[in-house]
Amino acid sequence: MSDPLPTTTSASTSPTNSATLPTLSDRSGVTDAVRTQILATEHWSLLATRSMTWNEIFSRASMFITVLSAAVVALALVAQATAFGSGFRLFALLVLPVVLLVGLATFLRLADANTDDFGLVLGMNRLRHAYLELAPELEPYFVTGRHDDMAGLTQSYGLGYHPGLGRVLAATPNLVAIIDAVVFGVFAALIAQILGAPDAAVVATGAVAALAGVIGFAVLVLRARTRVWRGVHPRFPH
Repeated sequence: MSDPLPTTTSASTSPTNSATLPTLSDRSGVTDAVRTQILATEHWSLLATRSMTWNEIFSRASMFITVLSAAVVALALVAQATAFGSGFRLFALLVLPVVLLVGLATFLRLADANTDDFGLVLGMNRLRHAYLELAPELEPYFVTGRHDDMAGLTQSYGLGYHPGLGRVLAATPNLVAIIDAVVFGVFAALIAQILGAPDAAVVATGAVAALAGVIGFAVLVLRARTRVWRGVHPRFPH
C-alpha cells in the first residue's frame, strides 16, 4: 500500500500578500545554503549590470568630449582661415547645433543610466537585507546599507556621501549639462552677433542663454529624481 499524500500546505497555496509572507529563515523546504546561492547569483548579476552601466556612462561622456573637442579644433582652423568672417559664422551655425544635439542626448542617457544605477543599488540593499535575515550575527561586518530607503541608499553609495554642492557639480551628467549650457550660450551670442546686436548685447545674450540652460537642466534633474523616488516603495526601511 502506497503512502498517503502529504497534507502540508505548499508554497503555491500560501497568501500572495508580501506582508504576510514569513522571513527567509522561517521557510522550510529549501536549505540556507541554497537560499544564499540564489541570492549571491542575483547579487553578482546586479554587480555585472552596474559595471556595464558605468562603462556606458564613461563611454558616452568620452564620446561627447571627443565631439566637442573636434568641433573646437575645426572652429579654430576655420577662424584662422577666414579671420572670423562670415564664413566662420556660417560654419559655426552648422557645427554648434550638432554639438548641442550630441550633448543633450548624452545628458539624457546619462540621467537614465544614473536612474538605472539607483535601482541596482536598491536591489543590492534588499539582497543584503536577505543575507542578514539568514545570518543576523554578520551585521557588524557590513559597511554598506541593508535598507531600501534613502538612508540605506546613502550608506551604500559611500560612508562619506553628502549631497553637497561639490558632489553635485562633480557628477558626470551635471558636468555635461554645464558644458551644454555654455555651448548654448555661445550659440545664442553668435546669433545675436549675426543679427547685428552691439557687443554688450551679444555678451548679455550669451550669458542669459547659458544661465537659462543651467536652470533648464537643473529642473530636468530635479523632476527626474522626484519621479524616480516617487516610484520607489521601500520594503525594508529603517
